[in-house]
Order: sequence, then structure tokens, then C-alpha cells
Amino acid sequence: MQTNEREFRQAQQFLTEHDHFLVVSHVQPDGDAVSSTLAVGWLLSCLGKNYVMVNEGPIPQRMEYLWKAEDIVDLSQTPVAETYKHVICVDCADFKRTGKSSLLFSEDAEILNIDHHPTNDGYGTFNLIVADAAATVEILYDLITFMNIEPDQNMATAIYTGLLTDTGGFRYSSTSPKVMATASKLLEYGVDGPGLSELLLEQMTLPQLRLLTRALNGLQMTEDGKISWVSVDDEDMQAVGAIHEDLEGIVNYPRNIQGVEVGLLFKVINENAVKVSMRSAGKVDVASVAQHFGGGGHVRAAGARIEGMLESIVPQVIEQVKRQL
Repeated sequence: MQTNEREFRQAQQFLTEHDHFLVVSHVQPDGDAVSSTLAVGWLLSCLGKNYVMVNEGPIPQRMEYLWKAEDIVDLSQTPVAETYKHVICVDCADFKRTGKSSLLFSEDAEILNIDHHPTNDGYGTFNLIVADAAATVEILYDLITFMNIEPDQNMATAIYTGLLTDTGGFRYSSTSPKVMATASKLLEYGVDGPGLSELLLEQMTLPQLRLLTRALNGLQMTEDGKISWVSVDDEDMQAVGAIHEDLEGIVNYPRNIQGVEVGLLFKVINENAVKVSMRSAGKVDVASVAQHFGGGGHVRAAGARIEGMLESIVPQVIEQVKRQL
């Protein structure tokens, strides 16, 4: 991994020179976002710093086993009155992904932006961006190593969780020899690798299974069989009692069909907005497709929120993917 040592040194200096921090991740956090938030919290606690961890909404229930997970403030339930000058953003590909958490940033806030998305525009005062890292937690592991801090089981479990989820169980192309070496090292600290795989990759809630069934009943494909998609709306969610985290992994099903190059999941947010998740088999850079619609992500996994109605958005996205093909 090509890494700029100066960026690591700047991050270390930012963490050691200040005493009161706000730690945020992106809205609707996934395994890497939650684990990165807690890994930063763990690091700050080792340094004897004061910090508050927040997110615009709740963390996934299946992540509640992580160290201090209950300390991440859900701003939709618990308002925070204070504003913060020193902010650490993790796994946020762009500033708007911080959501309502940004309302807690002071006007003169200094931001340490730690991320692995190649579409990150470097919005921080200091930016520690490693685009070829498999997950943001991989960068944080390198940072604590750089700072000569020894992980414990809690930290190792958080790092492993982020790696496991963002590499699809070490199956995606981002699974480098370095990632596997890191995972092996983390197991030495007592991480329950098989247990985490069962919890995070194998188990499904009953609402999640029922939501998947409804989505697949409406599966569509282009005539050449290279693009496949499903859609979900609030009626589907309410009918099966699903919550947002039950959408996790559904986009992989259209993508996994033999011959499909790009799989898509359209989630209707309201009458005037749709969230589209994109997965590529490798030939199509879905990050560039997402950027066309104001989103971002990785070559093989990306997403965007698009203003408009589902009926008009679907053909627009399909057309953009066809251009990439």
C-alpha cells in the first residue's frame, strides 16, 4: 500500500495536540463505519482524551456487541447541544455523508478526514485517505501501529469487524495479502473470527428474508442480461416489519446472477427521492456512475441519492450503466 507518511504524522499530531473531540461516521452506518468510530474512540481513550461519538441515526443492532457501541449517540433520539472545534470523520466519502452530525461542528472546526473511498474529495483540514485500503479500519490499524500503540481484544474485534464486512467475508478484490496478514494478526488478540462471520454474514432476520423475497419477486433485467435490479419502498418495509439494516446485502442478489455485470437496488425514500446501491462484477466502474448522480464509492460498490420519482430514475441509471458497459 502506497501511503504518505506525512499524512499519518499529521493525524497523530492532530490526535495528540488536542483534548476534546467529536467522532462521526456516515449516515446509515455499516460495519466499517461503526467499527471505525469505535476504533477512534478506543484510540482516544488510550491517549487520555475526551470525546463524543455520534451518528445521525442508530447503529445496526447486530453491531451492539462492539466495545462502547452503546456510547454512540443517536442524534435522532438524543440531541447534543455542544459544538466541537476538533472533529474526526471516519468512512465519510464526502462531507454531506456526515448528515445532521455536521450541525455539531463549530464554524472554525478543524476536521481530520480518515477514509478509504477513492471518490473522497479531501474535505478535511487534514486528510488521511488511502484509496487502496480495503476498509477505513485498515487505515486505523495502520495508524495505531504507526503510533506504537498495542491493540487489545476490543480494538482487534472492531478492526476485524470492519475488514470482514467491507470485504464481504474476505471475498472481494480489495482482499489484499496485507488484509489477510492483518486479519491473521487480529485473531492472535482473541478475535472470534467464525463467530463474527456467522453473526455478520450468515444470519438473517425474518423481516430481512421476507423483504428479500418481495424484492426478488420484482427483479428485472436488461435484454442482454448484463444489468439486473430490484426495488423496495416503504410499503414493502412496513409489510414485513423491516428496518433499514434489513436492506443490507439485497443488492448482491441481482449482481450474483450469472452473466450480470451490474446489480442495482433502488430504495424509495419518499415521493421525490430514491437511494440507489450499485454493485459491479468488475467491468463497470460504478463509482463513476454514482458520481454522475452526485454520489460516490468504489469501483465495484457505490451508491447515490437521486432526487425524483422511481419511474424516471430507473431508466436514467440503467442508461448511465449501459454507457459504462
